[in-house]
Amino acid sequence: MKKLREVIGYLLGGLLFVALMPAVMWLASGMPSLDSITFGRAIVAVVLICSGLALSVWTIVYMKRQGKGNPMDAFGHEVAPRTQHLMTDGPYRLNRNPMLTGTLVYLAGVAVGLWRWQAWVVLVVFFGIMLFQVLSEERRLRQDFGAEYDAYCRHTRRF
Repeated sequence: MKKLREVIGYLLGGLLFVALMPAVMWLASGMPSLDSITFGRAIVAVVLICSGLALSVWTIVYMKRQGKGNPMDAFGHEVAPRTQHLMTDGPYRLNRNPMLTGTLVYLAGVAVGLWRWQAWVVLVVFFGIMLFQVLSEERRLRQDFGAEYDAYCRHTRRF
């Protein structure tokens, strides 16, 4: 059962962040054709998309190996087993939310590729929703790890 919940957590995360959000951005933008993208914009979009995905995947792998858990915690509801240790090294040296940072960079790449203001609005709304998730998660981390988490917060940015 634990393994099934873990697989479901990864699938939900992948579907939501890698597939559904770009689809929503594309639909909100009026389903623009991608053949009109300029070479320069395509390069910027690909760099952002690849670097954002790389940071997110690095974070997931690091969390699984070092934290012995999964990142999928949806507004206080555990979707998959939570990490057992406070993550402060690896990608967590960069900021306290490297997976979300990677996702935002990835989605910014999608928005650059689409080059429509509606895609940027979707990205801003998504960020706002995720900020509520982050604040909820920070309360849980403060409860779970106390002074250790507070010390980490003092020297590491949220994003």
